[in-house]
Amino acid sequence: MSKKIIVAVDEAKQNAAKDIINQLDPNKCMIKIGSVAFNSIGHGIISYSSQKGFDIFLDLKLHDIPNTVKKSIKGLSLLPVKMITIHTSGGKDMILAAKDAVVGTDIKVFGVTALTSLSDSDTSNIFQRTISQQVSVMLDLAESVGIDGVVCSPHELELVKKRPSLLSITPGIRLENSNDDQKRVMTPKKAIELGADYIVIGRPITESKDISKLLEEIYLSIQ
Repeated sequence: MSKKIIVAVDEAKQNAAKDIINQLDPNKCMIKIGSVAFNSIGHGIISYSSQKGFDIFLDLKLHDIPNTVKKSIKGLSLLPVKMITIHTSGGKDMILAAKDAVVGTDIKVFGVTALTSLSDSDTSNIFQRTISQQVSVMLDLAESVGIDGVVCSPHELELVKKRPSLLSITPGIRLENSNDDQKRVMTPKKAIELGADYIVIGRPITESKDISKLLEEIYLSIQ
């Protein structure tokens, strides 16, 4: 249970990122490094987090032709990361290429199903499907290819739990009702009760006046 919490450190400046990381406990959470931090401050923040004892979730949501994804992950696998993301909608061959790239490592590959910022209206326009339909199709693909898990909103956890071979990473975690760009959200405790293997929490923790205290409260709430 101790590593179910993943704190998203989405900072473009190294000192700001380090300040957040220094207030977190590697026994209670992992660190998520996404495109904001990775593209701004690069490999250094991953090394820093690892040296502090944190497991790293590298969330770059790779989506390209299979050969490019394979080569990208081969390079990224040299970093001290435990989990990495691709877009499941990249298709079977791309997913297989991602799997092949991590052979011989302990890195797990997770496929993004549908971004938590999307609504039914969005997915209907983009994919001609509702969110649940789109997620179900992506789960079929992820399960058939045999990747480690998927990224889904807490509202689709029921669909994931029907597929025991897949782990789940769940963003869109909020401590209360929020007014931001996340549309499909839920509290940490409820998401864990619904079966989330990992929950990603960013702004509610990183923008808190007392990061250490809030992490402790969330950690205790899901035990």
